[in-house]
Amino acid sequence: MQAWRVHENGEPSEVMRLEEVPEPVPGEGQVLVKVRAANINFPDALLCRGQYQVRPPLPFTPGVEICAETEDGRRVMATAGLPHGGFAEYALADAAGMLPAPDSLDDAEAAALHIGYQTGWFGLHRRAHLQEGETLLVHAAAGGVGSAAVQLGKAAGAKVIGVVGGEAKARVARELGCDLVLDRRSDDIIARVKEATGGRGADVIYDPVGGDAYAKSVKCIAFEGRLLVVGFASGAIPTPALNHALVKNYSIVGLHWGLYNSKDPQAVLRCHQELTELAAKGAIKPLVSERVGLDGAAAAVQRVADGVTTGRVTVVPGEAAA
Repeated sequence: MQAWRVHENGEPSEVMRLEEVPEPVPGEGQVLVKVRAANINFPDALLCRGQYQVRPPLPFTPGVEICAETEDGRRVMATAGLPHGGFAEYALADAAGMLPAPDSLDDAEAAALHIGYQTGWFGLHRRAHLQEGETLLVHAAAGGVGSAAVQLGKAAGAKVIGVVGGEAKARVARELGCDLVLDRRSDDIIARVKEATGGRGADVIYDPVGGDAYAKSVKCIAFEGRLLVVGFASGAIPTPALNHALVKNYSIVGLHWGLYNSKDPQAVLRCHQELTELAAKGAIKPLVSERVGLDGAAAAVQRVADGVTTGRVTVVPGEAAA
């Protein structure tokens, strides 16, 4: 079979190689699945660079989020088991962690529903307890993780403010349903958020960026607001000023979705059921902006790493770029 493999750490476009390799052999609790679509996440780039918290042995195949077909013909969503990831014709998946792919979504959309939307759902509902009528501020609102949070926030009845970089991404954020879109390159984020909320600030802030985004967030968060720390796509991990959190009375809330698979797997199943229902109603739909064939995976991962994409970029083996 064909698979992209990383033999040394570095930029994805430089270290990912498309090779002919044997099909991986499942270990205990694993199954071999045929990859129908593999969604690209920012952590795939970090894996290539050797900067992710998980470091699979070299060589490895990246691609952690897949829609796949089991040997008995079931269409499933799964987290691929590294080092045999999803940027390949076949991958390994944990049998216990596989979820049925929603009939309302095609393969690429189903691949993109898993990690980003589960992260958004757990973040907004379980960790931040977002309420109808509250204001949700989403950084990187046109990206893969941010676009999921925008849709989930709107589905929950929140007013959603999206922060993006550039007019092209602003158009995408508006199409996603943001009530207000701010461009971090030209808008005074703090002043505009306060203006839009009558001086109150945002009740919940969804931050997958870190760095300057975090610094601005704490200056426009509401009394008893909740700031969700989702990731650090900017590469800068902020150091919270806890005296500031004390004085302004807001919460800094961490979110690591992967832990729920071991700590509370039933909650993951309940989340998937709710996401499936929302997708069936059309309340959420993954924004798949690019579909590339297997041969285009390395270049696509690099584009995601460089932050020039919107929505989700998905690898569909056997299909040319669309």
